[in-house]
Amino acid sequence: MRADRLMNIMILLQNRGKMTSKELANELEVSDRTILRDMDALSTSGVPIVSERGKEGGWRLLDNFRSKLSGLTIEDMKSLFLFPSEELLNDLGLNTQSLDTRQKLLASIPVNYRAEAQAMWERIYIDTSTWRQSKEKVNDLKIIQHAVWENKKLKIHYEQADGRQKERLIEPLGLVAKGDKWYLVALRDGELRNYRVSRVHSAKVQNETFKRPIDFNLATYWGQSKVEFIQKLPKYEVQVEIDPAIIKRINFTSKFVQVLKTESPNENKWIPATLSFNDKQEAIEYILGFANKIKVVSPKDLPDKVVSSAKSVINFYEDA
Repeated sequence: MRADRLMNIMILLQNRGKMTSKELANELEVSDRTILRDMDALSTSGVPIVSERGKEGGWRLLDNFRSKLSGLTIEDMKSLFLFPSEELLNDLGLNTQSLDTRQKLLASIPVNYRAEAQAMWERIYIDTSTWRQSKEKVNDLKIIQHAVWENKKLKIHYEQADGRQKERLIEPLGLVAKGDKWYLVALRDGELRNYRVSRVHSAKVQNETFKRPIDFNLATYWGQSKVEFIQKLPKYEVQVEIDPAIIKRINFTSKFVQVLKTESPNENKWIPATLSFNDKQEAIEYILGFANKIKVVSPKDLPDKVVSSAKSVINFYEDA
């Protein structure tokens, strides 16, 4: 606790230049007497702190004393100030209300870099939350995080895609935040697997530890995992002609459809395009939603499927 306070005193003095005992005591929520003892401790350890008396007096560090992050470029300095959102930090139980981490970094950066680094801090903010409040519950994240840190096996009850729960004994290697969702990367029976934390219904840390693979790199693995996941996604491609009046809406609704290609308008001024869906049913429902504004060219059997679905909707409401 005292070591943290001594470090904070140095950071405050590096950032502000000079502070009185009263100002330091108020900032760190301790007594003036405690600050005086801390100053003695810092001086004894070799930190060049001097006291200036008088109305404008106070404690300061000698001008030639400053810790440095050597070898960093200005771009490196800027990147250090691009922090993840408070939402993710709170998920991990990290206290964002204490002396700001960026203040600590700012104190360590050479003077000629400091203005640009602080400008990055003030001009870019990363928010991983969605516009609508749809955040997944991650009640067991702290338990999982503990197992990750301690290299301890973890027993979880995990909900599969079909809704069934299964008990798994896993070796947790790391946590990944993608957007506002958390994923757990773990070994199970010697194979790397990804688990969505919101589907973990319960988690219990085991006493048994495991040996972390020496050559495992979380960022590298996750990048490869994403590529493999995208390659395995089902694809159902459809050739269509689109009314120009809705082309902006088609491009906007990328969550439901991927526009692979658009061409120049044909003689009817409609726009030929290639759309990709997860499966045929998704394509039918999407195309049906645009009524007479999308014309299917291929696959040849798809128009009949769209008509059949449209008739089903009509019959449903006529019989209601």
